[in-house]
Amino acid sequence: MDPPTQWRATTVQACGLWPFAAGSGAPMTGVPLGQHLYTGATVCGDPLSWFTRARYISNPSLFMLGMPGLGKSTLVNRMLIGLSAMGVVPLVLGDLKPDYADTVRALGGQVISIGRGFGGINVLDPGAMGAAAAKIGGKAGAALAAETHGRVLNMVAALITIVRGRPMDDHEQAVLSASLHLLRERTRPGQVVVLPDLLALIDEGPDRVRAVTLDRGEESRYRDAVDPLHRSLLGILDGPLGSTFASQTSQRINPSAPAVCIDISRIGEADTQLTAAAMLAAWSDGLGTVAASHALADAGLAPRRWFFTVLDELWRPLRAATGIVDRIDALTRLNRSLGLGDAKITHTLKDAEALGNDADRAKARGFVERAGMVICAGLPRNEMNELGKVVGLSEREIELVSSWSSPPGWGSRGENEEPPGRGRFLIKVGGRPGIPIRVAITDTERNLHNTNTRWVANGVIQEQEQKELWAP
Repeated sequence: MDPPTQWRATTVQACGLWPFAAGSGAPMTGVPLGQHLYTGATVCGDPLSWFTRARYISNPSLFMLGMPGLGKSTLVNRMLIGLSAMGVVPLVLGDLKPDYADTVRALGGQVISIGRGFGGINVLDPGAMGAAAAKIGGKAGAALAAETHGRVLNMVAALITIVRGRPMDDHEQAVLSASLHLLRERTRPGQVVVLPDLLALIDEGPDRVRAVTLDRGEESRYRDAVDPLHRSLLGILDGPLGSTFASQTSQRINPSAPAVCIDISRIGEADTQLTAAAMLAAWSDGLGTVAASHALADAGLAPRRWFFTVLDELWRPLRAATGIVDRIDALTRLNRSLGLGDAKITHTLKDAEALGNDADRAKARGFVERAGMVICAGLPRNEMNELGKVVGLSEREIELVSSWSSPPGWGSRGENEEPPGRGRFLIKVGGRPGIPIRVAITDTERNLHNTNTRWVANGVIQEQEQKELWAP
């Protein structure tokens, strides 16, 4: 039987029918996402609205999985636009294609380009957190400065992990921490240090740094302790990462911008280490800006702002080196206490299974388990079975999402043949039944978010050009 037609209206429009005898199960709090696949009712939602207003979820985070080309970034792009209209600040920390740069520009936001010869990030720059600590002063400022030190230490350690392919040793982290403290004490107000300054300090070997190596006054013992660290820092400056992290930050994040996108699309596909390092540096810088904004608000020096971060193509940094998942976990675990919602996007759970050891695989799966919302685009059935062990999917939900992973039919002319799962998603929250939705984008969204720009000429592909392109 066909389901009966259903309508939805506000109490102003249908006041004579209030209270309603029955209501639709589709949530109406948050960004309008699309229509319910079965009832046609409007479905709204986003991690921040469902955490703060609706209280459907206990963690303002979203994890999205799906095969390429089915609209994952399109749906997140819609959330980005809607949340911006609510006063939330979107932060796209590492745009690889780019998928979001044009949208951020249209919102009047800031786009920062990173790549060889285009711009770099100084991972020793305290950035917005350092400026906020100086402005706040007192005990609160000192606490923020200490947090800044920890963030810089974690970021340098992450770069070394990428270059080496394994985590740092414990004594090396002690050397690095002592060197950063001493370097900051030696720095004049207004001066910003860079990685070559850190390298020179370690090479100099002041007493405070030597003390943590237990060299006992022997030069050879000190060199044995710091030489591997020295070589790794040289690898960051002159190795596969090039000069991207060797100089001053080309453009700092503007804390008052309505939206921010760090565009790393100019980094080549083959530069896997540089891509992962740039993404981690962008995340560290962006989340530091969030922490600084809230510290200023706590001190009564700035209005309170909420943020929504987009962490796309999560599989790239995960595969960069053993132990890098720890750095991502440290950067993103405390989003609930930071007044921060986030969306992590990847293709399948196999991205986590491909990691080097069981501990890293378990931590990567924890990203899905901790997410307040899980959204699935089309995925193969075996992948849905694995996801069902983590999220809790019914057999009907597994069959539905699996059907969306089928390829398009064999069209006779090739036009208007789309995959059956494009624009279709299943929203899961805890043990609740999933909400299947269909997303139809507007012309404005289509113009701002075309992920196939390399396959069109001058932004438009004509029908005749299409015929010639695919002619035998």
